[in-house]
Amino acid sequence: MKQMGLVEAFADPRLGRNGRLEKIAALIDWSRLARLAKKARKGETGRPPYDPLSMLKALYLQALYDLSDPGLEEALLDRLSFRRFCGFGLEDATPDETTICRFRQAAARAGVLEACFAEVNRQLEAQGLMLKKGTLLDATIVAATHNPPPREAGMGTKLAREPEADWTNKAGKSYFGYRFHIGMDEGSGLIRAAAFLPARVSESEVADRLICGDERAVYADRGYESRPRRARLKAAGIKDRIMHRRHRYMPELPRWQKRRNGLIARRRAPVEAVFSALKRLYGGARTRCRSLAANAADYIAFATVYNLRRASMHPAT
Repeated sequence: MKQMGLVEAFADPRLGRNGRLEKIAALIDWSRLARLAKKARKGETGRPPYDPLSMLKALYLQALYDLSDPGLEEALLDRLSFRRFCGFGLEDATPDETTICRFRQAAARAGVLEACFAEVNRQLEAQGLMLKKGTLLDATIVAATHNPPPREAGMGTKLAREPEADWTNKAGKSYFGYRFHIGMDEGSGLIRAAAFLPARVSESEVADRLICGDERAVYADRGYESRPRRARLKAAGIKDRIMHRRHRYMPELPRWQKRRNGLIARRRAPVEAVFSALKRLYGGARTRCRSLAANAADYIAFATVYNLRRASMHPAT
């Protein structure tokens, strides 16, 4: 804990109280994340940098409240609860939007957000909040920061300003951007695994990265079906709850497969709530950065704060 400044020592302790942030702050051991956050800032040259954990928490606030970099800078200057959560005293300097952007880039290069997401999940699992009844697999398309290339340029054309954004087709429509893939824990609703990749990467290509191996079942739609994957699940003793799809030698599914697909669809439906929250509440329908790494850091930060927020509302916490 930082030593309290003179102004804070005489301030009313009720100032800047935020129950949501206080529950999140008390939920996990942040010192473990502090060690991981240091990888983003060496502080070997130039003026002393801001505390890496404070900057990491600022990125979490940005994801939690859907703030731009200028908006986060303004909120850190204006909201006492934000400063307390991050560990900035009233008399401390506040990072500006450029510093926030640079820290995100450094954290993305060092893999800090992914490492912290894994550590948060490890701690939540240790608290018994990961139920492991099953993993629900799904992905959603996220629009690129910039508008897609004009139709006159031809399908498949990329943007020089955002070279890692790419095209995909879904339900007869073309989309330009990325896909956010997740594996959600059935029952708890926590995100166990996540990946943010160009839109051309299909759900099936990422599926095996989202299966943890200790769940009792895997639920997924038709896009994840593959014979090798079914065989691997069976060999691991994991129940195969991947929907069946038609192929050229089977114009119509047998009745039992249709019924099975309907049962699976109902079980995997809760995963859609994550994407609904991402796009409606957290501003995740469109990316805010130009590079894949920086955007991935944003969406992994979302997955982390989504889990922290959900776990903080659990009766046992």
